[in-house]
Amino acid sequence: MDVTERFSSRWGLVLASLGMAVGAGNIWRFPRVAAENGGGAFIVAWLVALFVWSIPLLVVELWMGQRTRMGPMGAFFSTLGKAWTWVGGFIAFCSTAIMFYYSVVSGWCVYYLAKSASLGLDVALVEEEWNSFAGSGWSVLSLILSIVLASGIVLLGIKSGIERVLKILIPLLFAVLLMAALYAISLPGSSAGLDRLFSADFYRLMDYRVWLEAFSQSAWSTGAGWGLLLVYSGYSKSKKGLLSNAFITGFGNNLASILAALAIVPTIFALLPAGQAEGVVSGGNEGLAFIWMPKLFLSGKVPGGSVLLILFFSSLAMAAISSLIAMLELGVRTLMDLGLNRRGATLAIGCAGIVFGLPSSLSMDFFKNQDWVWGLGLLLSGALFALGAVVYGIERVRQEIGEGLKNPVVAFWFELMVSFFIPLAFLAMLVWWFYRSFGWEQTRWLNPFVPDNLGTCFAQWGLVLVLLLVFGNWFSKKISASLKK
Repeated sequence: MDVTERFSSRWGLVLASLGMAVGAGNIWRFPRVAAENGGGAFIVAWLVALFVWSIPLLVVELWMGQRTRMGPMGAFFSTLGKAWTWVGGFIAFCSTAIMFYYSVVSGWCVYYLAKSASLGLDVALVEEEWNSFAGSGWSVLSLILSIVLASGIVLLGIKSGIERVLKILIPLLFAVLLMAALYAISLPGSSAGLDRLFSADFYRLMDYRVWLEAFSQSAWSTGAGWGLLLVYSGYSKSKKGLLSNAFITGFGNNLASILAALAIVPTIFALLPAGQAEGVVSGGNEGLAFIWMPKLFLSGKVPGGSVLLILFFSSLAMAAISSLIAMLELGVRTLMDLGLNRRGATLAIGCAGIVFGLPSSLSMDFFKNQDWVWGLGLLLSGALFALGAVVYGIERVRQEIGEGLKNPVVAFWFELMVSFFIPLAFLAMLVWWFYRSFGWEQTRWLNPFVPDNLGTCFAQWGLVLVLLLVFGNWFSKKISASLKK
């Protein structure tokens, strides 16, 4: 088994971790969810979620990755025994299934970047452009392009591929977001957007829905519980700085989200009447990114609007590709733990990404179904990481990490979050999202063929779990043989 690859420095791991965490969801989902759920009140709840859910899980992932230097399946096998191989397998499959449809989003971002850079977007035809693009051959082509691009980087390895690219991509991404945010808040009338984003009606903190949306956003956005940071941490040169790396990843992700919100929400309120602006920020993710932002920047109301649109789609494409690289690497690492070399594993995962990404590329209904099923699966993945740490022994985990967790206050926080609050938050979020699905499909909530309900989650999760249990011994033997090499 190839375990010799390493990041050249801690800085390389940090940049890779930020690339993993900062994705398209920071730019097109966070601004809308924050504006819809109380602005400042939501941000308070979201920051609490960072400390209660995301950072503790990032710490667990870093610990398990550095301890085993394997992917999720191998890490659970090595840490807790072969009976836990299926747990790591579910986590790995969940993140890979997300990669299948996330690569479609990455393709959209790359396509629109090329379209805006070539001045090929017509403000009068933006909505028609999106409606004709989604599900078309161009959507399929952009999917293939994004997979090939990310796979090429992964194929080059950790130091020569992933680290080298992300050393350029991540600082550039933050620079673009910062420039866009500064420009947006300088627009006349942008103060209304700032008020909408940050003014805090703290009475909204009494609304459980604000908390559940905030926890869900933090869980999905930071990458906590995905297994991605586990994989990257296995390539770290040193086992020091684990706790601080988790905090840098969490805060860096939140900073990117805030910058994106500052770039988008003030722009919308500066250029549209208040009533229409409210409708836009409450609209769907795709409409905000691929319809309204081009409309606003190409409306003639913004000096240099075409350049700003290129910057917007540049940030979106960079964030999407950096996260896609991490998802591909997780799949590659998992197959390498089963005995494949990097070339064969990359080819297999890249081809799978294209084949299984096609349905989401051609059908928005299928895309939304996969987003629903495996987006919720990530909450289960996070809970499984916490369960693994509890079974191994929180005290043992804390002692192996050492460093900052030697502080009694920090140690108490970590143990309380992992042992109690994360399982409680998981149950609360899962019940909340299933409850919402009842409202969407009140008469068919157990029908496995409805796109976003309880039945389709249980059917797909159950199928994957059955397959993992059936082939569990085979996976364990492959991992055991790989460890002996």
